[in-house]
Order: sequence, then C-alpha cells, then structure tokens
Amino acid sequence: MKKTLSISAFLAMALGSPLLTAAELPAGLKWQSNLHEPLFASPQAKFGGTFHTYIESFPQTFRTVGPDSNGRFRSWLLDSRPAAVTRHPNTYAWIPDIASEWAYGDDDKTVYFRINPNAKWSDGKPITADDFTFVLTFMRSKDIVAPWYNTFYNQQIEDVIKYDDLTFAVVSAEKRNAEELILYANLRPIPAHFYQPKTDKNNDGIQDNFVRYYNFKPEPSAGPYYVDEIKKGKSISFKHVGKDWWGYTNPYYQHRYNVEKIRIKVIRDKDIARQHFEKGDLDSFWLDTPELWREKAQTPNFENGYIHKFWGYNQTPMGAGGLWINTAKPLLDNLDVRQGIALASDFDGLIDKVLRGDVIRKPNPMGIGHGDYTNTDIKAPPFNPELAIQHFEKAGFSQIGPDGIRVNQQGQRLSFAITYSYGYLTPQIAYLKEQAKLAGLEFTLNLVDGSSAFKYVLEKKHELSFHNMGTSEIPQYWEYFYSANANKPQNNNFTNYSTPELDRLILAYRSEFDLEKKKAEARQIQSIIADASVIVPGYMRPYAREAYWRWLQIPKPAMTKLTEFLFPSGTFQDFGTFWIDESRKKETKAAMKSGRHFEPVTIVEEEYKL
Repeated sequence: MKKTLSISAFLAMALGSPLLTAAELPAGLKWQSNLHEPLFASPQAKFGGTFHTYIESFPQTFRTVGPDSNGRFRSWLLDSRPAAVTRHPNTYAWIPDIASEWAYGDDDKTVYFRINPNAKWSDGKPITADDFTFVLTFMRSKDIVAPWYNTFYNQQIEDVIKYDDLTFAVVSAEKRNAEELILYANLRPIPAHFYQPKTDKNNDGIQDNFVRYYNFKPEPSAGPYYVDEIKKGKSISFKHVGKDWWGYTNPYYQHRYNVEKIRIKVIRDKDIARQHFEKGDLDSFWLDTPELWREKAQTPNFENGYIHKFWGYNQTPMGAGGLWINTAKPLLDNLDVRQGIALASDFDGLIDKVLRGDVIRKPNPMGIGHGDYTNTDIKAPPFNPELAIQHFEKAGFSQIGPDGIRVNQQGQRLSFAITYSYGYLTPQIAYLKEQAKLAGLEFTLNLVDGSSAFKYVLEKKHELSFHNMGTSEIPQYWEYFYSANANKPQNNNFTNYSTPELDRLILAYRSEFDLEKKKAEARQIQSIIADASVIVPGYMRPYAREAYWRWLQIPKPAMTKLTEFLFPSGTFQDFGTFWIDESRKKETKAAMKSGRHFEPVTIVEEEYKL
C-alpha cells in the first residue's frame, strides 16, 4: 500500500477538515545543502575493471531485516548505500545524499527533504517520496519478523509525510535537539515497488510470508552497485549501474565507486585466501594480524614492488565488544564469577605478546569515540589473577581440582566456552585460555564457522562470545540492555542482562531533549554496565591496514577520519575512492614474466592518529 498522505492528514480528512487534500509545506523553511565542503576523491580516478575479493562464508539470507539477516554480509547490502543525507568524513558536516536539500521544522520534531530529481533505483525506477513513506509500512509490519525495527519505527518515528513525489518530511515521535533529530530523520529509502505483496491477508502492505519469500531476493539498490549474480555457496557478483549513475550528479560522489564489477568468492580459509591473493586472483588483502603485516608480507611479490602495503589511521567511533558474558547461563549470573572472569582475561598480555602492540585495549566495554557521550572514567580491568581468585572464592569456588581448575562444593567446575567465528582468532583465544588457568579458570574454545557463529550468539546459545559490534554516531543501549530483549533470541542483548534501573535510564536517554542531560545519562548507563561486568573489554584497531596489487590506485591522502577500509576487502564499508589502472595491471604482469622489478612500496598515513 503506497502512502500518499501522513496519518495525521488522513485523520484530519476523516474528521471533515476542509483544508487538506494534500499535505502542504510550512512557509519560511530554510533549506540547506552544504555543497562547499572539501572533496575527498581523486579526479584522476578511472572508471572500469573488475575488483576481486572474498568472504569466508556464504550469507544465510539476502534480506537486511528478519531472522539471520544481521550477519557480516549485511554490510555489503546496506553500507555505502545512500540515505537522505550523509556525514562528510572529515568535517562531519551533513552533505547531500539522495536529498539535495533539507530543512528543520520549528517544532523540534520534523526535518524536510527534497529528493535529487535524478535519483533512481538500480532497476531504473525513480526514487520518490513513496519509497520513504514506505519505510514505516515496511518496518512496522510483523511480517518482516524484526521486533527491534517494529519497536523503533513505532515508538521513535511518528510519521513520514509526502508533499509531492520529490518532497517529504520525517517526524520524530519525540522533540529532539537538532544534532540528534536529523540522525533519527535520516532514513534510507526502501523500494516500495519491489515489495508489493502478492499475498497480504493481514492487509499491512507486506508479503505475508516475507521471510521465506524474500530470503534470497536482493532488493534493487539506490547506490552504485547491485547484486548481479549469485552462485549459491560459491560466489556473489555486484555490478555498477554505469557511468550515468544518478549519484554522479552529486559532487561528493564524483570520482568514487570506480570499478565496474566486484566479484566476491567464498573462501572459507584465510590462509588459502591469502594464497589466492599472492597469485593475483584477489586484488587486496586485509593485513589485520602482526604476522600478516610483517612476516607474510615479505614475499617476492612485496619485495619486487608488485604488491604494496598501506597503514593509515582513522578516528572512527568504536562499538561495544570483547567477551560478552551470557548471564542466563549457569554460574554467569553471579557478579563475583563475572568479575573474576574479567580479571582473569589477559587482554593486555594478548595485545603485547600475540598482537605485538599493533592494537589498543578498548577501555570502555560499550566502545569509545562518541565525544561527550563516552564515559572516559571507565578503564578496562587489568589482568590480576590474584584478585580474580578472591572473587572466585567469594562465589564458592575455593577448591582446586586435580587439573588446576576451581570447583565449588557442588562439584561444578569453573569452566566456560568462548565462542568465536574465525580460525585466525584461535591463537588469541588460546592465549586467554592459558593465562586464565593462573586463576583456576578454564576457557574452552568454541569455533563456529563464519555467519553461523552470529546466528549461534543471536540465539543466546553461547556462554562467552568474543566479538565486536559496529556503532552509530550516537551510542544506543536499548538493543543491548533493555529488558524486553533479554532472554529472547534474535536480538542484540547478548548478555541477557537488564535491571529496572537500566530500563529507566535507557528510556530516559532515548527521549531526552536536553543534550547535556542525555550525554550524562549515557555516561551513567555505561558506568552501570561496566560495574555489572557483563562485557570484558577487548581490543580495537583504529586504522586500515591492507595489501594491494600495484594496479589498484588510491587518492593522496587516502585516509579520511572515517575511513575503515581502502578496499571492499570482506565488507563494503569503504568510500569507494580507489580505482583500477588497467595499463599498470598489464605492466605489472609483463614485469612479473620478464623478471623486471619495481621499488617496494609501504605507505603510512598518520594524520588522524590519536
């Protein structure tokens, strides 16, 4: 069902208002476009070529909502896809995306948008205000089986109003300060024409068996790339819409997303993927571990200048993460057990000895980089087995078993499994396991492959889960700690922890208008979570570190404050500023055959190093 008028407009008409036959824009709006921010792509970029990369497991669905949709491949389908507006990656000013202009209402609840008239979906259909009003129809439907989205779009967004095909407004359910209001109003459109239901017995505008019907049907894209070919279990290909992509009428998109195709092969083993990279079958490779950056980047291809190395720092906000402790599992509801686990988890030693100091300890379990929202008084617990023992003994684990692991009077061993998703993490978890023995704590290793691992954790089957989450510009807590999500599968309350005090604070935080009060509430929430010891802070990488064949070209400088990846190496979270130089590709391959060498290249950009 396409919505052409707001709910309030329909009500007014039903009550006999003589005024409304169509919504009318208020007078005196001050439209803005911020077209004078600095550009960050290179005019030297060339269009064309195919970029080859890999993923370690095939996605469980191509839906971006509903069961199993919150896996790693979701970023390929959502990130880098336009919303109404976006942030400039260096100045943080709002700049045009699908909307060319926007304006704030004087009610502290409404933001108005004018859509770029060139904007189209990848199937050629125009992007209109109907695709933004449809967001509410879609996200509020029970058929999508996405309770978080149902709740958010029912409780946080009051309305989306269409004024004409290219003009709409988003109305927040709460009054919000301008800094926060546009974050709530900045919707990503959903192609209404693609989701027209064939069966809709509940008449909510969405296909009744949505989850099954759309499981492997990727939707049209508003961005430059769309899913072109799927070989189930083997590979996925994205194709560029072409040089006439509507986004190139936006100056901030010019010279970006330059490759014509992206081919993603499923390679389940990272070492095998690296071998493919060294053969030139993959164009770039993420050098996330010390061994990859150092020893394994000393091959002839690096030394002869065929493959380049890049290390550039960023200032992106970091999300929550580390060891998520499932308090619904036996013994883990005990605070002393959790505090003992935190003190017996030697992340500092892991960083120093296994990761060679290449990463930084995350001080706050809920992440950092959110400005005054971040509670900087919170520090990660140090490795202290003696103090951990005191907590374990207080919890009743005062005896030592024959294998050195503590037991309580009921004969229960102090042993918990750590779930993780990639084999290359095994040495890291093994280090934690060995160090934990000093406190009489046993960690067992529970490697669950790729996308299945996140499903395992979403279903709350884990005891401890080692993973990090992304984050939004303003931190969110409802999904992680509100009681409605505890002890239920398929949501992000990975700890199953909640308290009445947290519930009250989280609701107050969500609706607080006063920015300073809101930030204070955020810091208080973080303090409670840290005291509950339900997430042991892990580590973070504030940089992009990659290897790439010399035919890939990057801007100078390549980094922005928000650059996480130079290339879509396993995710689509890059800014698409690189390009392929086919002449250098031919030159490189010819040189490799003839034995000609180039100077080795290692680029380090530290402008945004903190």
